[in-house]
Amino acid sequence: MIEKARHFAAEAHKGQKRKNSNMDYIVHPERVAESLLKAGFRPEVVCAGYLHDVAEDTPYTLQDIEKEFGEEVKALVAAHTEDKSKSWNERKSHTIQSVKEGSMDIKALIVADKLDNLQSLIQDLEVYGDKIWSNFNADYQHQKWYYQSISDMMADGLKEEDIPAFFNNYRQLVKQTFD
Repeated sequence: MIEKARHFAAEAHKGQKRKNSNMDYIVHPERVAESLLKAGFRPEVVCAGYLHDVAEDTPYTLQDIEKEFGEEVKALVAAHTEDKSKSWNERKSHTIQSVKEGSMDIKALIVADKLDNLQSLIQDLEVYGDKIWSNFNADYQHQKWYYQSISDMMADGLKEEDIPAFFNNYRQLVKQTFD
């Protein structure tokens, strides 16, 4: 199932590039899925890592994901899919709320995604400097609020021993990027 999700995501994102770079987009979902796999998450969560941007950024729908991977994978992807008809602030507030109230699987999926985004952001800052902020739908202060809010909410309701190691990596990168 995991290999099928990897192929499905690669086909869905074919020809897409990462923001600020010429890197094939599929590298991002691959890194998200790899973080989840290394942390020991179930195959359904790893599949959602590969597929997390498919319904949001490609012609494929949540129904396509359900047909190929089942209701559980679709539900995980749906919990992390933004409604692009809403404002940036509404979308990001919804994601923050999902991190606060979501299951461990949903929290991990979102944090793994944002961790990879932060890693890319740090690389881009080193190459391009502060001008990269103009490539986003929100400025530095709004981005800082968003990433910091996820950091503040991600362990909500979890016992310390249940928190995956990559959550701490996320916290460190938020500080590195925005302090």
